[in-house]
Amino acid sequence: MKNVLTHVAGLPVPELARAYGTPAFIYDQAVVEQRISELKQFPVIRYAQKASSNLAILALMRRNGVAVDAVSAGEIYRALQVGYTGEGNPPGIVYTADVFDYDAMAMVKQHRIPVNAGSPDMITQLGEFYPGADVTLRINPGFGHGHSRKTNTGGEFSKHGIWHTEIEDCLRLGKEAGVTIHGLHMHIGSGTDFDHLATVCDAMVKAASRVGAQLEVISAGGGLPIPYHKDQSRIDINAYFGLWQRAARAIEDIVGHPVTLEVEPGRYLVAESCTLLTQIRAIKSMGENRFYLVDAGFDTLVRPSMYGSYHEISIAAADGRDITAASDVIVGGPLCESGDVFTQEEGGVVVSRHLPEAKVGDYLVLHDAGAYGASMSSNYNSRKLAPEILVHDGVPEVIRERQTFEHMLQFERIPERLRG
Repeated sequence: MKNVLTHVAGLPVPELARAYGTPAFIYDQAVVEQRISELKQFPVIRYAQKASSNLAILALMRRNGVAVDAVSAGEIYRALQVGYTGEGNPPGIVYTADVFDYDAMAMVKQHRIPVNAGSPDMITQLGEFYPGADVTLRINPGFGHGHSRKTNTGGEFSKHGIWHTEIEDCLRLGKEAGVTIHGLHMHIGSGTDFDHLATVCDAMVKAASRVGAQLEVISAGGGLPIPYHKDQSRIDINAYFGLWQRAARAIEDIVGHPVTLEVEPGRYLVAESCTLLTQIRAIKSMGENRFYLVDAGFDTLVRPSMYGSYHEISIAAADGRDITAASDVIVGGPLCESGDVFTQEEGGVVVSRHLPEAKVGDYLVLHDAGAYGASMSSNYNSRKLAPEILVHDGVPEVIRERQTFEHMLQFERIPERLRG
């Protein structure tokens, strides 16, 4: 039957659940490596680690020749722990942000991390604490794109990037600050279509013509989509690369020398590698609606509640029985929030899903949870963070242990006056 599952990453679902408990994130290393190989025609792959920043995932990227992007001091620190540095050509780490906080300033200066600046003020500030730094400009071309308004990173209502008419001002600021502006970056949101992508490429060529001969690197940004729905087709990577390659060649003609083309995927490399394994803890009817309530909530996987994002759902029988019937159900979690529902659309519209007939104790699997799953999880309702398990050649390894209550409270303090 459709949406009945027996194995995850080649291992029996009940076996994984007994070994690691639920909820749990299960990653298949082979899928990550396959996605990396699909992008190898780009001269530089730079992983947007915000999608999934576990140290083991970063080490896997480094082992496969992938550089990383960091959007915080903490992400710089993570990258350093697995052997990345800000040195090299291309540099192993680039810091991308719209502001410098003090932790980021210290990390960038101490470890000489190149910066992808999203605000003109960053250029001046960089000159004050790290003169001589290499800088790329993240350009907002005046338009955006995305599967949700919350993932659209271009246009007048986006906080991201330097407005496209301010490029010359930024070049002047760079000279005054004593930093080297040598690259352009353009990421306008998640998801893409090729007509829109061609417009982005044209905007990059126009921006490059205003920078001139000092330009050495361009970044296509990220946002490469994956087929969250089973009936969706995969993006044509050859066509995607072809558009950016033509843009790079046009830019080379303008600046008079070769430029390096980078791509910055996050979701594309990790989303499909991971399933969120949960257990059905209650089944009940509310009027005409039937609910499967599981032991994972939006504290575990927030995308459906935050964006109305769709994840395929499968059922695995705990007792190995054959499942032959199905019904329309709503899938919710344990949180004390009405919005804690995995089957909803943007705007909080709750919808049902036609799923196999399950029993309490069966397992429910949310697919494609590797991007913005574990990395956006929280302790809301004082719930423990779920473990992460990486499977390689049929062997599972814990890459993040399940959080304990003691770990959850370790940084909290009760003032002496409130004791007793």
